[in-house]
Amino acid sequence: MHHDLVLEGHGVRLVPLDPSHASALVALVDDALWRGMTSATPRTPDEMATTIADALAAPGRVSFAVLGATGEVRGSTSFYDWAPQYARVEIGHTYYGRPWWGGATNPACKLLLLTHAFDTWGCARVALRADSENTRSTAAIQRLGATPEGVLRSHRVRPDGSRGDTAYFSILADEWPAVRAGLEARLAKGQSGRTVPVR
Repeated sequence: MHHDLVLEGHGVRLVPLDPSHASALVALVDDALWRGMTSATPRTPDEMATTIADALAAPGRVSFAVLGATGEVRGSTSFYDWAPQYARVEIGHTYYGRPWWGGATNPACKLLLLTHAFDTWGCARVALRADSENTRSTAAIQRLGATPEGVLRSHRVRPDGSRGDTAYFSILADEWPAVRAGLEARLAKGQSGRTVPVR
């Protein structure tokens, strides 16, 4: 869906995803990075523009380009399966270029998204999921403080046509204060391990 939501803080800026981001995003991805997705790896700006168009056409999906402090495109992330009537949403369709793996980008983005979901939208539940074989992603989700809920067997089709299991995680509203505190503490330590202000 098209939207005008912008989330900013902790060194990142989440802006509405649009076709102008295609060239920068396609330069970040390859087959290994894209393996957790269900679509084929986009290999050209035009293919990435099609991927972006699909995201914008999806009902209940609010997609962002992730920008760094100097405006560089670091990746993309989304809210999806947003069901306001049930006060629930999922966070996913997330990928970052390798230079930003393991740093502050993911926890910063998740803090912004979760803050909006719980504190602005009033969600009771936020879910996250990943291919169960994607140990990097499932570990990152658990580091956020999300609770494992189980594995849905043969739940997804990978780009190569094989079937995969989906690991599900969630954060509930009464768990959110502890999750927020954990993310803020991680960001306060920064890359160097020194304490820096969290804004």
